Amino acid sequence: MSSKPTLDDLIGVEHTRLGFFKELQQKIAELEVSNLELARRQRQIQAILDGISDVMVVLSLDFQIVSVNQEFIRVFGIEAPEGRPCHEVFRNAPHPCFPCPVITARDDNQICRHLAIYSMAGKNRHFEITASPLRNPEGKPSLILFLMRDVTLEKELQAKYYQAQQMATIGVLAAGVAHEINNPLTAISGFAEGLKRRLPRLEKQIDDELRDDFSEYLGIILKECRRCQEIVQNLLTFGRQCSFEAGSVNLNGLVKDTVKLLHNKLKHQRKDLVRLVLDESLPLIRGDESQLKQVVLNLLFNAFDATAEKGVIILRTFEESGEWVILSVEDSGCGIPREHLDKLFEPFFTTKPVGKGVGIGLSTCYNIISRHGGEIHVESHLGRGSTFAVKLPREKHDGDIQSDSDTGC
Repeated sequence: MSSKPTLDDLIGVEHTRLGFFKELQQKIAELEVSNLELARRQRQIQAILDGISDVMVVLSLDFQIVSVNQEFIRVFGIEAPEGRPCHEVFRNAPHPCFPCPVITARDDNQICRHLAIYSMAGKNRHFEITASPLRNPEGKPSLILFLMRDVTLEKELQAKYYQAQQMATIGVLAAGVAHEINNPLTAISGFAEGLKRRLPRLEKQIDDELRDDFSEYLGIILKECRRCQEIVQNLLTFGRQCSFEAGSVNLNGLVKDTVKLLHNKLKHQRKDLVRLVLDESLPLIRGDESQLKQVVLNLLFNAFDATAEKGVIILRTFEESGEWVILSVEDSGCGIPREHLDKLFEPFFTTKPVGKGVGIGLSTCYNIISRHGGEIHVESHLGRGSTFAVKLPREKHDGDIQSDSDTGC
């Protein structure tokens, strides 16, 4: 027969329960503090990751996106990519890309670096990619940290630097060749002029047919000499050997004057072939007016060749960002193949038939515009036309382009 619990027994049980509940409450409080601290650290880590200017993605070993930072959302415009395959998000492809830096980092268990080009908003952007394995305690990859750095601007500047180097080197060569050609060319032209002046004295000594032949041949020699002299002059300009006289230039007036120079050529064309759309409030620029006219002439001649007897040519001027003055020469002609766009400003590259051009017009334009602290860009669509945009800095009163007029041709 069991004995009934005493008062002391009941007090002991309640005391034990009370101690248990107190200990439980203490543990709960400690867990709450730990959770708050953990949440604070998570927010701090996320803030650090969001502060990284590179796109950051954490991937599983089977290419699923685990987490991303804010830069990813800003660049790709996808709010919740978690759970989707990376190749679907980045390339809209059903299978992993080739070569895939994630596969290399996972299989080799080491950092993999790769350069990739993504088409975004109609523009190709260059990304420097780093895939790093995040290892578990056994040293094996458990996740992949995927970093993407946009190096598009760096690549563009690098390409411009290499192009400038190439143009400078060829410019020195071109100037030397031009000077060497100029001397015999002057002699040929001079002797041809002398023969042409003496030809009337021989009228009674030779028959009419022979005299006409001599006159025709001398005319061709002098015509080709003048053409060669123009080429030499362009080579000298390209080689930066001609004087540079800086002054205030009204770009609108310069465009109008240049079009007037082509009056004889235009009078045989349609009246609406060349249209002017000029911003009358355009600020002045600082530069060499004669060299800038040469740029406009070269661009117009190219537009004439592109349009042939069809289409129109529009010359526009406008201001951009309060710092730049833009001249665009637009034609609705044949356009330029995409594979030729990167070569247009290279010396001696031309798409014209033999005898129609030597390929130094656009390279000379590039050289002149670069010397003025500006840029020249081209956009073209095959069969629809081309636009050449010349970008020049507006005149600043606190500093001018340095003149080196003491350098002669």
